[in-house]
Amino acid sequence: MKKTIYAFLTVSVFVLAAIFTGNTTNATAAEKFITIGTGGVTGVYYPAGGAICRLVNRGRKDHGIRCSVESTSGSIENIELLRKGEIDIAVVQSDWQYHAYNGTDFFADQKPMKNLRSLFSLHSEPFTVIVRKDSGINKFDDIKGKRVNFGSVGSGIRATMDVIVKQKGWKNTDFAKVTELRPSEQTAALCNKDIDVMIYAAGHPNGAVQEVTTTCDTKIIPVDGADIDKLIKADPYYAYTVIPGGMYNGTPNDVRTIGVKATFVTTADEDEETVYQVVKAVFDNFDNFKTLHPVFTLLDPQRLVHEGNTAPLHKGAARYFKEKGML
Repeated sequence: MKKTIYAFLTVSVFVLAAIFTGNTTNATAAEKFITIGTGGVTGVYYPAGGAICRLVNRGRKDHGIRCSVESTSGSIENIELLRKGEIDIAVVQSDWQYHAYNGTDFFADQKPMKNLRSLFSLHSEPFTVIVRKDSGINKFDDIKGKRVNFGSVGSGIRATMDVIVKQKGWKNTDFAKVTELRPSEQTAALCNKDIDVMIYAAGHPNGAVQEVTTTCDTKIIPVDGADIDKLIKADPYYAYTVIPGGMYNGTPNDVRTIGVKATFVTTADEDEETVYQVVKAVFDNFDNFKTLHPVFTLLDPQRLVHEGNTAPLHKGAARYFKEKGML
């Protein structure tokens, strides 16, 4: 409802401006509004959505699309907002794209979201476990019995942590304390010794991880072993990845962990031309796009068409990729 009212009022302003200036062409060109659901403002999803909106808005005079971003709890909430039609496009982890489309795991009590459509994928997202150096934690199994922040309800981080805990055969009661802090609250909690473990899942380098590793003495621990091997074998949208050594204070060596992909999705209800223009804005300006955030630096545009995407491509995205010979 808020989005509808906002769009109505904004269009009204443009129309009134056109009436008084005689410039009705610009008023018409600004009538299409899209909102991208992202994540917390300290993570990567929010600036990623902002980077895409920036490119879309540069061509607003030509295609008439105005793009804005909305900060959310992350993947799970974004999918629910898409399902309700409260946002138009969303950034979600590849595993939750899969589960939403198939009606499994977290979405098992809902119908499969068969109208979910993919646009393209983005960077890899290592599952990042950060502990204080004085915590006595050196490997993932050591977090059992500790005070661990699982992440806020509705976030992809929380959902992935729940999957890993289930795979390990653990229960919440196996921990001294389980908290549900938002990403922006974790640094203070860890450095003030209110928790022993913080969890993050995002591309690297990452501002939130940079903040905590420079605020107090911390280290990143690996997430691997036989149980994780089984999880990756059973669920191919997971894969081992590496957080480079030396990127953050306290972690001089490469750290092996599990990872997913960040993906851009919408629904089949979104019109073809709008999606086409969004994808075109990114891929026609891909060299520029890669400069808008450090995690984009090594992206290969050809790999983003398929990697991490389990929902069918939206018609608008497929149209662009076919035109460019990428399908």
